[in-house]
Amino acid sequence: MSLDLATLLEWFSTYAYEPWLVYGMIILLLTASSFGLPVPEEVTLVSVGLLAYLAKNPDRFPPPYPGAEPVSLKGLMFIAFMSVVLSDFLVFLIGKYGGKKLKKKKKWAKFFRSKAFRKAEVWVKRYGYLMSGVFRFTPGLRFPGHMICGMMGVPIWAFLAVDGMAALLSVPTQIWLVAQYGEEILAFMKQFKIALFIVIIISLAIFFIRRHFLSKAENS
Repeated sequence: MSLDLATLLEWFSTYAYEPWLVYGMIILLLTASSFGLPVPEEVTLVSVGLLAYLAKNPDRFPPPYPGAEPVSLKGLMFIAFMSVVLSDFLVFLIGKYGGKKLKKKKKWAKFFRSKAFRKAEVWVKRYGYLMSGVFRFTPGLRFPGHMICGMMGVPIWAFLAVDGMAALLSVPTQIWLVAQYGEEILAFMKQFKIALFIVIIISLAIFFIRRHFLSKAENS
């Protein structure tokens, strides 16, 4: 299967007319992301925006049959926003009302001793409730960070206000931008990935060259 832009759009167009399936998947994937599972939120949001883009252009991406119901851009934005905030809030509540009990259980010992949890704990002690929003944009710290916010007594209103504002600024806007400029954004992302790949290759080459010469100098 070719992974060019045309093929990708054709594959996605099938689901642009399966609104309830898409809405359900949004809730599932974004909740999984909040709980620290390896489901990148950005990938879900870009995919959702792309579905809205396809549904907005039925002349170019026709429905599978006449009268097929497309996904709603407003519905996608609302469901994604609520899924993110409520799942973050659920993690916060688990920390607030069950964190101390979980900390005593052997199954959770590794998690509470992890570097991510300790780092999140230090940040909340230093910056307080403001970290509720910062953790949303910090890979690897979102789940432990929101849990520690609950465990360390961050007020519910403060958590919801800061996390909600952060989600409002990032979640609906990503979906809306891709819905408006789908193909242009995808083309840019493709170029960015190529550039990123080149940077990674160069960085790895520099790393191995430096390591080789440093080890050689140390041995001499």
